Amino acid sequence: MVNMKRSLVPSINRDMATKLVLIAGPRQAGKTTLAKMLAPDFDYLNYDHPDHRTAIHERSWDRRKPLVILDELHKMPNWKTWLKGIYDVEGVPPALVVTGSARLDASRRAGDSMAGRFFSHRLHPFDVKEVAAEIPAAEALERILTVGGFPEPFLANDAQTYERWRKSHLDIIVRQDLVDLALVKQLAGVERLIALLQRRVGSTVAAANLARDLGVDPKTVAHWLAILESLYVIFGVGPYTARLSRAILKARKYYFYDTGQVVGERGARLENAVACALLKECHRVEDQTGATRGLCYARNKEGLEVDFVVTDGEAATHCIEVKTSDPEPTAALRTLTANLGANVARIQLVGTLDRERTYPDRVEVRAAAPWLATLDLT
Repeated sequence: MVNMKRSLVPSINRDMATKLVLIAGPRQAGKTTLAKMLAPDFDYLNYDHPDHRTAIHERSWDRRKPLVILDELHKMPNWKTWLKGIYDVEGVPPALVVTGSARLDASRRAGDSMAGRFFSHRLHPFDVKEVAAEIPAAEALERILTVGGFPEPFLANDAQTYERWRKSHLDIIVRQDLVDLALVKQLAGVERLIALLQRRVGSTVAAANLARDLGVDPKTVAHWLAILESLYVIFGVGPYTARLSRAILKARKYYFYDTGQVVGERGARLENAVACALLKECHRVEDQTGATRGLCYARNKEGLEVDFVVTDGEAATHCIEVKTSDPEPTAALRTLTANLGANVARIQLVGTLDRERTYPDRVEVRAAAPWLATLDLT
């Protein structure tokens, strides 16, 4: 399992036959390893390596190889214009695959000068679905709840190894990536913000409240949250308001790409793991089909809340509540989402469940692990 094949390989192989391919994602999610799985023979150049940097500037990679991997290319000034020139003059083959961090993902969204020349893919850590062929669903979910889904600690499956990895991983992001973003004087504040968020997973969070707890301006907190999202530390989930009466409009919930970062009871970690799986599947559908998928939550002013709403455009497709052991559908799942349409799936996912069940009002109660193993939002 050390070289477990990533699920994005087939779709990237198809794309790189005709286009540049950009692969973005969190640090240590396995972007470079994935790129090296795409062909048995390749030329690999990392912009952080002095000799490789020279070869990149000279464009002196081996064009006899079927694949050229350019790692950390976003650190080169004007890299998009440079890459556009390569593609316009030489095309493919060799296939050109570019891997990098969140800044690469920001460039992917902007698109501008490379429009029509590339396809992009977002690589997430392992989830239950991706490893289902190798690891039983219940075991995979338990690993994710304990050591997260990032490949190194997930495959090691050792709590002590994870703790050492987690500290190093977060330190690299905070001490290196934030330094690159000129936030040297604000590192302590960002670290305190992360510590607060680790204990508030699954709860709505207002920047004003965080600012009061941290003793800083709300605009500063909003800026820090945006940076942590761009660096793939956290992701925000906003409220779903279409066709919901008296829905709240602004507050967001935040989850960690690394479920192991969550501090608190098992229910918070399970909700975080489901959030990660849903976001990953939304990104897969968008990147591979061009369809639009969104991830929200539903809550009204009376306090009824459903953990997740998956959308296709503005229309809801799935309403999902997460519980550790309660098989009784929540009032919110039954009433808050009742007017969203007959085709909307209304599902309560339960971590420990004696039997699955469905009800006349179309509410389903499903065991979380097997449902996540077959998750498909296409």
